Amino acid sequence: MGGPSAGPQPSGADTIQKLCDRVASSTLLDDRRDAVRALKALSKKYRLEGGIQAMEHLVHVLQTDRSDSEIIGYALDTLYNVISNDLEEEEQEENSPKQGDDLGSQFTEIFIKQPENVTLLLTLVEEFDFHVRWPGVKLLTSLLKQQGPQVQQIILVSPMGVSRLMDLLADSREVIRNDGVLLLQQLTKSNAAIQKIVAFENAFERLLDIVTEEGNSDGGIVVEDCLLLLQNLLKNNNSNQNFFKEGSYIQRMKPWFEVGDDNCGWSAQKVTNLHLMLQLVRVLVSPTNPPGATTSPADILTETINTVSEVIRGCQMNQDYFASVNAPSNPPRPAIVVLLMSMVNERQPFVLRCAVLYCFQCFLYKNHKGQGEIVSTLLPSTIDATGSSVSAGQLLCGGLFSTDSLSNWCAAVALAHALQENAALKEQLLRVQLATSIGNPPVSLLQQCTNILSQGDKIDRRGSKVQTRVGLLMLLCTWLSNCSIAVTHFLHNPANVPFLTGQIAENLGEEEQLVQGLCALLLGISIYYNDNSLENYRKEKLKQLIEKRIGRENFVEKLGFISKHELYSRAAQKPQPGFSSPEHMMFDHEFTKLVKELEGVISKAIYKSSEEDKKEEEVKKTLEQHDNIVTHYKKVIREQDQELEELKQQVSTLKSQNEQLQVTVTQQVSQIQQHKDQYNLLKVQLGKDTQHHNSHGDTLQVNGIQLEEVSKLREELEDWRNRHEQLQGQLKERDAVIENLKSLQLETGTEQSSQLSSSGGMEHSAELQKELELLRTQIQLQAAEISKLQAENQKLQTMNTAVDPALGASGAVASRSSEKEGRLLQELGELQSEVKALSEEKMSLQQQLDSSSSTVAILQDEKSKLQQEVAEAKKEQDDLLVLLADQDQKLSALRSKLKDLGMPVEDEDDIESGDQADEDEDGDEEEQD
Repeated sequence: MGGPSAGPQPSGADTIQKLCDRVASSTLLDDRRDAVRALKALSKKYRLEGGIQAMEHLVHVLQTDRSDSEIIGYALDTLYNVISNDLEEEEQEENSPKQGDDLGSQFTEIFIKQPENVTLLLTLVEEFDFHVRWPGVKLLTSLLKQQGPQVQQIILVSPMGVSRLMDLLADSREVIRNDGVLLLQQLTKSNAAIQKIVAFENAFERLLDIVTEEGNSDGGIVVEDCLLLLQNLLKNNNSNQNFFKEGSYIQRMKPWFEVGDDNCGWSAQKVTNLHLMLQLVRVLVSPTNPPGATTSPADILTETINTVSEVIRGCQMNQDYFASVNAPSNPPRPAIVVLLMSMVNERQPFVLRCAVLYCFQCFLYKNHKGQGEIVSTLLPSTIDATGSSVSAGQLLCGGLFSTDSLSNWCAAVALAHALQENAALKEQLLRVQLATSIGNPPVSLLQQCTNILSQGDKIDRRGSKVQTRVGLLMLLCTWLSNCSIAVTHFLHNPANVPFLTGQIAENLGEEEQLVQGLCALLLGISIYYNDNSLENYRKEKLKQLIEKRIGRENFVEKLGFISKHELYSRAAQKPQPGFSSPEHMMFDHEFTKLVKELEGVISKAIYKSSEEDKKEEEVKKTLEQHDNIVTHYKKVIREQDQELEELKQQVSTLKSQNEQLQVTVTQQVSQIQQHKDQYNLLKVQLGKDTQHHNSHGDTLQVNGIQLEEVSKLREELEDWRNRHEQLQGQLKERDAVIENLKSLQLETGTEQSSQLSSSGGMEHSAELQKELELLRTQIQLQAAEISKLQAENQKLQTMNTAVDPALGASGAVASRSSEKEGRLLQELGELQSEVKALSEEKMSLQQQLDSSSSTVAILQDEKSKLQQEVAEAKKEQDDLLVLLADQDQKLSALRSKLKDLGMPVEDEDDIESGDQADEDEDGDEEEQD
């Protein structure tokens, strides 16, 4: 029979039961801690048994052992493992997902049956100890996932329950802070009361700080969790939305959308973050929100439009791009049209309408192309007859003639900016015709503006009637300034001038004084820019009319009402409209510049005579001609700048091509060098192979060295031969110099025989002759030596020719090459000794040549001295001859005088003969003595 079988192994339920007994019965804290640690280890695998048997004991531990953080942490982790459904895949059984969901919900329901259990958790979450706080946050989050509404209600009624959880966002440990965000996500789901408490506990500030710290859209999963929590707090919660707006949190959202230019490198997390950010904006502007809740996005839109305005102001490239942008509407419309629709819509907020007007002004600022596009939408040839789409011009006309005074003013100012500093468009705008009513002929836009201006009080309008009239007068003043044709059209209507004079002459209240000043400005423009084409409205007649009905001083005073107005000073400060209310919207910034420019010249024009007007007209014509010339040259300069830019581009292109060619050349040079190196390497390898196959390699190497020395000796011989020829040439030159010196010396000796000794000169010549003969002898010896060397060289060359074939031959001629090698070495030694001797002789000959050169230099010096002495002697002789000639003349003159006086005078011949006789006698006496 078999042996006894082993006892049954204890099951997981039995083990957990024993551990639970130990937790319940052990009096020592260490024993209970070890038992709870063991329960934690088994709780994932034996979730059902652990939840049924251990939950009560674990809750008891949380209540009684709070002084020990370690056992509290183990108990919280065990409860989390039992309740949570977030099990790892390798620890799940095949049917565990469905079973886990049921278990988690059931255990959660058991746990929260006692609400004090949740309150106990809230108390534990306040603990700063990481081992307590973190598992408590996870457990509470799991409870909210399983039974959200029930747990929310318990937390809501718990004293300071939500406030305790808000402290998690301020925890310096990121793990707890991040899990706290997840806990608040579950806590705020579909519970408006908790959402309000969380919002008023400064949740917006803390969450936006976390998003900023994590890098906004570049942040990680934490940013995504914060955005989801923000959506929970704001979606369908009007109270929180108002709180978000009033807390200036919308401005903190702007950096979220500063994504830069690296769009192609976005991570999946960044895409998710931006998607949630945009969803958050949609939550704020959702159509389901109450009407008052969408006012905050208007602030964002206003600031965005103002930013775009500053970006495009004065920048042609940005203005062109802005004109091409279409708004995301159905059907798509240009962004300009959509903005103008908001500007003339009286239901839009005032600040938004001001921002749109400023954007339109910035788009037209120094943008003649954009001005032309706007005006073209008003011209008959470009108006859409079908009416299927609305244009910018139609919107401006609609706003100009609406019953809303603010729309009238905005449209008038916008249209004035379309005409700013553009005379051509002012003339084109005169072509615009408007159909007023069925059966009546169309009227021009200019006439319609004056009609509305004159009938302003009769039309029922919403807002200030003065505002409408001011806007129309600013439009007319801008239109007529610097445009004589527009002035003629304006004066052609006989009702316009009487209306203006009547408005100026009346004594109206303070509010109407501004209209009087603008009427005076418009009438002054009609005078100043009048070309006198209408006989009844010439400059002089209009001035007389002012003098008669208004008075010049009164006219100038009314004109000054404009610049003295407080609202004028405010508008002149900056281009952006900064009106606090619609009633303060009176003046445009650009119009204040026009008033400043024209006020003085109009005041002067009123007092000018007709003669002064004529002179001024002539000056204007001259200035116009000058402006035309300047315009022409500007055009030429612009064309030249364009050509220069094209040439610069060509130069840049050529430079780049040159750089590419240089790179190519460098590469080719490198390749050539590589080929050379490879070639040299092959040569060396080939030489080594030849030496390897040659049985007499050493002998050939010696012969190679001998051949190299032979070639050097050939070069030295050639050098000696060249030097010998040079020395012969130098000697010939010295011979010629010596011969010349000899001939000069002989001539000098014959002329100055009394000064130089003939014997000394002959001795010197004899010495020179000897030196010359010695040099010639040496040269002959040297020539003989060179001939000898040449013969030996010829012999050596003959031997070399015999050696060369031996070097290229194979082993068959090796024996002959060794004999010739010995003979060649012997002859090479003799040849080297001869070269050495020849070198010494060359040095000696060079010294002699130098000595001869010094001798020649001495002779040339002596020759120059002799020539100088000869020249001085000749000069002395000439002087003596002159003196003798003078004395002879004097003696002849004295003789002739003595003869005239009768004195006896001897002739020269007698005197000379007497002198000769005396000399003879003296000579005889001396001989006798």
